[in-house]
Amino acid sequence: MSDSIDYYALIIQLLVALGFVVTTMVVTHTIGPKRKTKDKLENFECGIESQGNARIPFSIKYFLVAILFVMFDVEVIFMYPWAVNFKALGAIGFIEMLIFMGTLLIGFLYILKKGALKWE
Repeated sequence: MSDSIDYYALIIQLLVALGFVVTTMVVTHTIGPKRKTKDKLENFECGIESQGNARIPFSIKYFLVAILFVMFDVEVIFMYPWAVNFKALGAIGFIEMLIFMGTLLIGFLYILKKGALKWE
């Protein structure tokens, strides 16, 4: 049973954070230097002058591997609280984690079967 008064602190904190961000952006934009030269507007990458068009297509495999890495890396976020509370969760918590890991294993086997990690 909670009243709306319990959320006032959260709303005030959110408003202060948003106010700080907006104020900082407005102030830096208005009082910041505005010297736009050809050198400052040029793209800069690792100290090497850019040559040609940067919009060249490359294999989707890079994106696929990155997304799969993030997807399977997020499982650690869910496993850490489980490991910390392992004794408190008991057998039910262990079974739930086995179901969770089984689901991830099925997803990983599906990815392997589809050949998403094969580089050709």
